[in-house]
Amino acid sequence: MIKLLNLVARHGQVALVIGLVAGLVLQDLAAALKPWLPQMVAGLLCLNSFRIGARRALGGLRDGISSLKAVLVLQMLLPLSAVLLFQALGVATTPIAVALVLMLAAPALTGSPNLTQLLGHAPDPAFRLLILGTTLMPLTVVPIFLLSPNLGSLWEVIQASIRLTATIALAAGLGFACRHLLAPDLSERAGRAVDGLTILALAVIVIGLMAALGPALFTAPMEVAKWLSVVFAANFGLQYLTLRGLVWRGHRDIAAPTAIVAGNRNFALFLIALPASTTDPLLIFLGCYQLPMYLTPVLMRRFYESALKPQA
Repeated sequence: MIKLLNLVARHGQVALVIGLVAGLVLQDLAAALKPWLPQMVAGLLCLNSFRIGARRALGGLRDGISSLKAVLVLQMLLPLSAVLLFQALGVATTPIAVALVLMLAAPALTGSPNLTQLLGHAPDPAFRLLILGTTLMPLTVVPIFLLSPNLGSLWEVIQASIRLTATIALAAGLGFACRHLLAPDLSERAGRAVDGLTILALAVIVIGLMAALGPALFTAPMEVAKWLSVVFAANFGLQYLTLRGLVWRGHRDIAAPTAIVAGNRNFALFLIALPASTTDPLLIFLGCYQLPMYLTPVLMRRFYESALKPQA
């Protein structure tokens, strides 16, 4: 089994692509997995916590100020800027504007440490941004929703983000405890096996997340094409600008994890917090958003390698 999981870890990009294809083709399986997404995401976080360990995850607290700055820029400054821009253009209530503002206001994707690791970088900074961003979300969303009453109920979002924070605390705590009790000195081979298991979990999760997109490809292909252009531009554009900006400012050590978090957010949080009248038009956005997320290790690898190439 360990040998098989190590094989999956070595070919993680292929496993994610297979998951995407399965989510589009196996629509019955996607529909069956969809109700279990919260539990699967919590399990993925537990695996990440087990793999990284409390010592590494919490050992970066000395970098807390830089992580806090990153969260405030990504989750508050960027969405506020987007709100003001869309209001000035008179398009603040359009589905695309609402989707982009909510995406920018969301914390890091639960799988962002895994995407970071697949690109060959340490997952610890992405994990810290995930924990800190989710914890601070009840505060960072306040000014955004006050400026955009059309987004929905601020109280509902705060309640949902608090529930998410509690879930993450429990899942992460369980992972840290299991690592401390069962494998305080995790070998490299066993660690790679855990990596393979997390990649399998990601591949299964994406099948459920694609439940809304498969049928839409046949019923509204032009609508899907429109949303695909939006999500690829938003996701990859944010990664590009964030990485270039951090490298230019001399923060090469955290550039890749922060850029991956910038483009890959837990947008699905708002779908469980806001009324259906707000979220129904955004379901295709959620399905399309999975494509740049899970294709990041494939399509963005050369960009990250080139941008972070050691200078002669």
